[in-house]
Amino acid sequence: MGKIATFGEIMLRLSPPGYLRLHQTNSFDVIFGGAEANVSVSLANYGLDPVFISAVPNNPIGDAALNSLRWFGVDTSKVLRQGERLGIYYCEKGAAMRPSKVVYDRKYSSISAVKAGDFDWDKALDGVTWLHWTGITPALSDGTAAAVLEAVKAAKAKGITISCDLNYRKNLWSREKAGQVMGELVPYVDVLIANEEDAADVFGIHADATDINSGKLSVDGYKSVAKQLVDRFGVKKVGITLRESLSASDNNWSGLLYDGATGEVYTSKKYSIHIVDRVGGGDSFGAGLIFGLTNGYDNQQTIEFAAAASALKHTVEGDYNFASLPEVQALMGGNASGRVQR
Repeated sequence: MGKIATFGEIMLRLSPPGYLRLHQTNSFDVIFGGAEANVSVSLANYGLDPVFISAVPNNPIGDAALNSLRWFGVDTSKVLRQGERLGIYYCEKGAAMRPSKVVYDRKYSSISAVKAGDFDWDKALDGVTWLHWTGITPALSDGTAAAVLEAVKAAKAKGITISCDLNYRKNLWSREKAGQVMGELVPYVDVLIANEEDAADVFGIHADATDINSGKLSVDGYKSVAKQLVDRFGVKKVGITLRESLSASDNNWSGLLYDGATGEVYTSKKYSIHIVDRVGGGDSFGAGLIFGLTNGYDNQQTIEFAAAASALKHTVEGDYNFASLPEVQALMGGNASGRVQR
């Protein structure tokens, strides 16, 4: 099996300890994370060979960010060392009816200054069989959008499977700009990943009989969303996370996988989660899909693995999913009691 490449931004995450609010705290917990970096870490935990492609400043903060990935065995040799700063985001964890909040400080980050021609994609994708990116990367700047277009064209020419998580972020770009840019990029994608809101935000494709604010989700409605994405863009498979938000602390969580070749929809078992940290939940779902689809799992096994992996991530502090392959497989197999292992 070849390498799995991810292309995106790694950031410094600053969070108040526990459930303190930003204006309460006088200290921050410091970790690193970012959508594509999170996917790479999950895949490394499962024994795959991920390579992270990005740009970070050539300073001790950039060193620390890359070391956080190398610790897991992620290949960072294709990361450009250029630019002046690493992006930062502040994360205030919510509880009960108070939602979590994220404040970005990522303008002028090293990767946002990337432009077409900065990466030698033929070399960067050497030995790669799968390329993953998210809608966050082209949202950073016109330059990163151009770089993503170069990447997917090069990957397609090499016969590399391409996956994308729509990951719409309203704080980075408008729905109109997202629809325009992603509409040009998604036709290169084989496996498209979304949450319960993304298709509506980016492409105006809404799920019937669904109200995300009340936690009412319709599987049939999301089957229709997936089919429309397949019909419009020619993607082969669509994975959708289904989050029923009972509160910021408690969610029901499951996933759906639509096979464009057969029109069949596969749904996972539903998990009731008491949340420790929800950041990275969707990234661990994407990594789970990639793992299943590259390891000979059938569609039902793949969606069960992805849902179990992402359910476990909600129980782990930080962006990275520290769940091991045996732990995911145990939960996938029905061991959800949470009993002490000894």
